[in-house]
Amino acid sequence: MKGSLRLLGGMKINSPSGLHTRPTTSIVREAVMNMVGEKINNCNWLDLCSGSGIMGCEALQRGAKTVIAVELNSNAARVCKSNLSLVSERKQTSSNFEVINSDVITWLKEGFESHIIKSKQTMKANLNKFDFVYFDPPYKAKIYSSVLENLINGKWLQKKSLVICEFSKSSFLEISESWTITNKRHYGKSSLIFLTPNLA
Repeated sequence: MKGSLRLLGGMKINSPSGLHTRPTTSIVREAVMNMVGEKINNCNWLDLCSGSGIMGCEALQRGAKTVIAVELNSNAARVCKSNLSLVSERKQTSSNFEVINSDVITWLKEGFESHIIKSKQTMKANLNKFDFVYFDPPYKAKIYSSVLENLINGKWLQKKSLVICEFSKSSFLEISESWTITNKRHYGKSSLIFLTPNLA
């Protein structure tokens, strides 16, 4: 039996049951959406380690043109797809979404150009490199550096892209010189770091 989550606008979506998922809290979601603001309109949003897809759903209902969600657990990926479909149907403007059931690092290593080739025809016309990336892995996962490296090496980003990493407040993220830190925020046990790529 699935649980339920509520988006900031009040809409209910499903939460995967029987999994060690940790949905992003409403406080963190609201903070992210407020900081992104109107730039979310017509953007391309990448949701890494998406779980239920709640961040992608928040982006979609606020005007994101395209949402790609990547989730390793097949059950969570199915719930994520259902949630994004539900939000998309409620919207009055056209949007595109795709859920990738894959290990995030394996997928990123394939590169953006490879993803375009494999994408559905309906996605190809709308998908450019990503404006926003939200990355929220299990807090104990030691994959932050590898994911950030492969976002750049795989040419997934634009010069003005914003990558938002959620991590445990008790942890320390080592950020390479390939990135500029634009902001840091703390919310209870969770922290956010906002990064832009140094794509010279």
